[in-house]
Amino acid sequence: MTARIRPEGRALPVASVLPELLAALRAGGSAVLAAPPGTGKTTLVPLVLAEEFGDGGRVLVAEPRRMAVRAAARRMAWLLGERVGETVGYTVRGERRVSSRTAVEVVTTGVLLQRLQRDQELAGVGTVMLDECHERHLDADTSMAFLLDVRAVLRPGLRLVAASATTDTAAWSRLLGGPAVEAAGVLHPVEVRWAPPPRPVRPPHGMRVDPALLEHVAATVRRALAERDGDVLCFLPGVGEIGRVAGLLGGGPAGVEVLQLHGRAPAEVQDAALAPGEGRRVLLATSVAESSLTVPGVRVVVDSGLAREPRTDHARGLGALTTVRASRAAAEQRAGRAGREAPGTVYRCWAEAEHPRLAARPAPEIALADLTAFALQAACWGDPDAAALALLDPPPAGALAAARAALRDLAAVDADGRATERGRALALLGLHPRLARALLDAAPLVGPERAAAITALLSEEVPSSYGTDLAGAWRTARRGGDAFGARWNAESRRLRAALTSAGAPAPRAGGRQWGDEAAAGLVAALAFPERVARRRPGGGYLMAGGTAAEAGPGLGEAEWVAVAVADRGAGTAAARVRLAAVIDEETARLAAGGLLEAYEEVRWSGGDVVARRVTRLGAVELSAAPLTAPDPAAVRAALLAGLRAEGTELLRWSREARETRQRIAFLHRVLGEPWPDVSEAALLERAEEWLGPELARARRRADLARIEAGAALPRLLPWATGEAARFAELAPERLEVPSGSRVRVDYSGEQPVLAVKLQELFGLRDTPRVAVPPGAGPEQGVPVLVHLLSPAGRPAAVTADLASFWREGYRAVRAELRGRYPRHPWPEDPSTASPTRRTNPRKN
Repeated sequence: MTARIRPEGRALPVASVLPELLAALRAGGSAVLAAPPGTGKTTLVPLVLAEEFGDGGRVLVAEPRRMAVRAAARRMAWLLGERVGETVGYTVRGERRVSSRTAVEVVTTGVLLQRLQRDQELAGVGTVMLDECHERHLDADTSMAFLLDVRAVLRPGLRLVAASATTDTAAWSRLLGGPAVEAAGVLHPVEVRWAPPPRPVRPPHGMRVDPALLEHVAATVRRALAERDGDVLCFLPGVGEIGRVAGLLGGGPAGVEVLQLHGRAPAEVQDAALAPGEGRRVLLATSVAESSLTVPGVRVVVDSGLAREPRTDHARGLGALTTVRASRAAAEQRAGRAGREAPGTVYRCWAEAEHPRLAARPAPEIALADLTAFALQAACWGDPDAAALALLDPPPAGALAAARAALRDLAAVDADGRATERGRALALLGLHPRLARALLDAAPLVGPERAAAITALLSEEVPSSYGTDLAGAWRTARRGGDAFGARWNAESRRLRAALTSAGAPAPRAGGRQWGDEAAAGLVAALAFPERVARRRPGGGYLMAGGTAAEAGPGLGEAEWVAVAVADRGAGTAAARVRLAAVIDEETARLAAGGLLEAYEEVRWSGGDVVARRVTRLGAVELSAAPLTAPDPAAVRAALLAGLRAEGTELLRWSREARETRQRIAFLHRVLGEPWPDVSEAALLERAEEWLGPELARARRRADLARIEAGAALPRLLPWATGEAARFAELAPERLEVPSGSRVRVDYSGEQPVLAVKLQELFGLRDTPRVAVPPGAGPEQGVPVLVHLLSPAGRPAAVTADLASFWREGYRAVRAELRGRYPRHPWPEDPSTASPTRRTNPRKN
């Protein structure tokens, strides 16, 4: 590098550790640099690396965000007294400013991944610095894993630097095998003021933030302006919240400028935020300002305490950012921005007691995000399982399996997970694999220009002001006039050029003519086939993936839609559609053809057997017709499913059948095996065994209701051992009493009950017994519980020991009842009296 660094750059705090860093790189080729924001880590270090090692190739600096790329390149160019594109250049998706003189190139981690896939040796590059590695973005983690592979196998002389704004560098040092070099920042004292809302606010849910909290944040900004000097940097979770707080602040107090700093802000606004202001300013920013950017003039930070993290429902294919509480580490980073230039103050919009309960640090993106793009990168790298990649955290097995399944559906990988030619083509388009598939497959149908334009629209978050209709959003973007429209236009051109480079086929002649709305729907459906959705009779939509969805008014009453963006908050049954396009069934079948299936369905549904021929698109039913001759085995399985769902009460249970079941249950309880268990669970488990012949003839619920359970139950008795022949002996239906009556035994309770009039038991000394084993004495078996009845059939006494009752209890019963029933015998000694069913004979 021939350009000279300004003295201001040489004086940055990180300069004190540069000799140690350079020595580590000369010795081992890798190092970890820990330096707080504002020390020159991002701007001075790459220039010094180019000075020291420039002859060995270009210095490549990878940043996690496009805004940080441009800001770093501009600042380095200023330190050299040059314009961007000379000694220092940059490349982001759709934009490149470099020249033959460029010695330092700043890129996004996504661009770095693309270069590694195209040229694993990184020809012409001598040093790679991965900046802001503490943020643990997935592209950054993947890039470092690939770079370590390159260094180990292809380029042992490639120098690697992992740069972090925090001192938590031990894991990175172990991964790189190089020392950690720490630079001390000039951090002034920061006073912490706890400023919780005056009344409780609802916790964040999905993308939603309680408006009351945003009103409180705006009020805290006003308070900070009144109580403190200097610019105010306010951290909010997303663009929507920034816009709402800006609206609450209006134009700001007199002489105060309100700026919105985020990745979608126009370049001139970003430039204004990153340059010293002429007057006082309020900067409303996302987490991009935590460490990636240095904002001059800030003396006060207002922290909403919220952040955005990716979340993915892998079972339903729905992924989105969700609002979460910021971690303690993020809160410290944010507070530090107030003390970079002078003593400052941070206003935290939560209670001090809540702070220790916050997460210590944010989870790495690999643990939370959709891994489809990562899995394709790994497959193209030659490691489909990502098992050999040097990652700080391994990918979750379930998320990786879901990602590989999605890639197989896209024909991007084969059955073993290896990248196909189509997969490699998808990976080189610089898009999520879903969008890359939509671009390639839609281009021959709707034309490259429209395919590129619609895919570009889906490649980043569409402003909510564009509405929920994708075709309408496309029209708004084409009109331009805002930052999103400019970025969309640049990305459209890039994708159109990528299609040309990839040799995409020309539009097909003939066939269906695709208007703009139909083209928008086709691209969305190709990108997200499991989100093709059909209106349900009761309202809302059902996606092919099985998720219910609620759409806004922008889609009208369309029968079919292709959902491009949806999220589903925790605990909610239906997803909320944020962007979709109207389609027809033909488009749905074309785009989601892999989910199309036709089959015969025989199942228990709605309380009966349903037998029909069904055509489905995933979970969405397209058509159904009754089956006239369903498979008997399938009908039998459906009937069994019905029994398990609704129980054996579907059968006909006469009194005799219920009593037979009670008698069998009694023997199982007192004698055990081989007498069968006839509980509800056991009967359902063995339903095929005891209901086999009847199930073979049954076709529907009504047939089950005609099955006599009492006739089928004896099939469960132990016929093989011969014990079944003694069923009536061991558990008799009736017992003969001394009067000659045969009285029914009730087995419904824990002990069998014999309810009989007292006079009919005269002369019986011992309690009757049941379940008496063969050859056992009279004392064996189970005594029945005798319910002694009055002549009127009312309970008079209960005993399980008849002999004892005759001796001790009978006298009291006799004294009470003989006057009430004088025509009935009441002998002094009932154990020797004659039994009778009649009254005493009438005297003349």
